[in-house]
Amino acid sequence: MVKEEKEYSRVMELESRKLATDVNRDEVIRTQKQVGNQNDIIAENIQSKLKRNNIKSFDFVGAIGAGKTFLLERLSEKLVPENNVLVICGDITTRVDADRIQKKEADTIQINTGRECALNAYHIDKIIKNVELQKYNIVFVENVGNLICPSEFILGMDKRITVVSTTEGEWVIEKHPLLFKMSDIAIINKIDLAERLGTNIDKMIADAKKINPNIKVVLTSAKTGEGVDELMREMGL
Repeated sequence: MVKEEKEYSRVMELESRKLATDVNRDEVIRTQKQVGNQNDIIAENIQSKLKRNNIKSFDFVGAIGAGKTFLLERLSEKLVPENNVLVICGDITTRVDADRIQKKEADTIQINTGRECALNAYHIDKIIKNVELQKYNIVFVENVGNLICPSEFILGMDKRITVVSTTEGEWVIEKHPLLFKMSDIAIINKIDLAERLGTNIDKMIADAKKINPNIKVVLTSAKTGEGVDELMREMGL
């Protein structure tokens, strides 16, 4: 009985496509590749269009509660009205984040993805085709709160910025390497809570650099505003 319980308690690491039958496994993989290829083509077109209009663009990804919205509020406060800022917010439902950022005088558009756990290039393409793009010189995308799904899709922005916080624990970067491999900037937010929580920020920085030696790491507190000016310098704003 003890042996059976031990076997039952073991967790096997399986990707969903490995659970498919032999009959449809190849079709699942082929479909995934087609979706990825089409997304990349759309993303390239988005980037070309933004560059032609001299627009700086940034994709913010991070888990729920990491502080993406608060940081975008801080950035909007500093950038508006000298800049024309558009923020595209992604969420499963509601426009809570878009409403918060809009109060800082940035233009906002909400995308509700329903069951989809990340924005893809098609979502962004639909937006930029239906706005007066020439009006803006900065575009931010706030992705759906998630540290896994956004790694499936590039969006055509100049830079991808991954936000984590001290409240998520010092292992959060080590556990989600793919996003950090494909990001230009890593933000470690809520540093005002690090001492109280006992979070080892040095480990988080070292993990990010080990995964991606070229990544820029910025420490911030959206609550106090600490680090936001440094973040803007790294973003070239």
